[in-house]
Amino acid sequence: MKCALIFLYRYLSIGILDCMSQDLKTFCIIPAYNEEKTIVEVINSVKPLVDQVVVVDDGSGDKTFELAKAQDVAVLHHIINRGQGAALKTGTEYALKHSADIIVHFDADGQFLANDIKSVVKPIKKGEAEVVFGSRFLSKESNVPFSKKYLIMPLAKLINKIFSGIKLTDPQSGFRAISAYAARQINWQQDRMAHCSEILFAVSRADLKIKEVPITVIYHNFGQKFADGFRILKDLFMARLIN
Repeated sequence: MKCALIFLYRYLSIGILDCMSQDLKTFCIIPAYNEEKTIVEVINSVKPLVDQVVVVDDGSGDKTFELAKAQDVAVLHHIINRGQGAALKTGTEYALKHSADIIVHFDADGQFLANDIKSVVKPIKKGEAEVVFGSRFLSKESNVPFSKKYLIMPLAKLINKIFSGIKLTDPQSGFRAISAYAARQINWQQDRMAHCSEILFAVSRADLKIKEVPITVIYHNFGQKFADGFRILKDLFMARLIN
């Protein structure tokens, strides 16, 4: 009976989304840590494409918080740096409390193109998916660093295949769109880099409809190291042991 009710709720939700796709309220969550150089440009680039921008300042030590507040958007603040996963969760919970229909996760460092938001939210608006992942490895060009493309990504794909059974071309992408229904089914606990994999595992467990779409990523620095992949793996295994 419970499964039937869940199916009916999802079916009706998707039908309503399809009929009212032009009226869906889209929130863009931007986690930011010491991004004073890019935060204003990023906010202003996404503003015309969404209904509400929500910046989550993750304990920055620079002027990120003050600059974001001056842009007339919602700005939340962590008093200490907790990590991107925690900032995204804070922003997502805020969006749900304020009646968001679609929630977009978007980085503050200027590596994503705002115009790609249209492609990421489109499958949800059309009722084709409940979660949409942007991929750097589909048809669009991205200057992905060698270590990320040929070392970190293959490791991430293997981890996700083992734990979730979902095959994605870009399992560590931070650019995604989630329907409100899907966001309520996903409860990730990883505060830092492992949150991407944990979100994917939660999507798999909830049996949500997913889709990948091509995005462009422009790297201004190449900070993620191969050791970060093992750190993500360690965090995920520790979480499994605890739970």
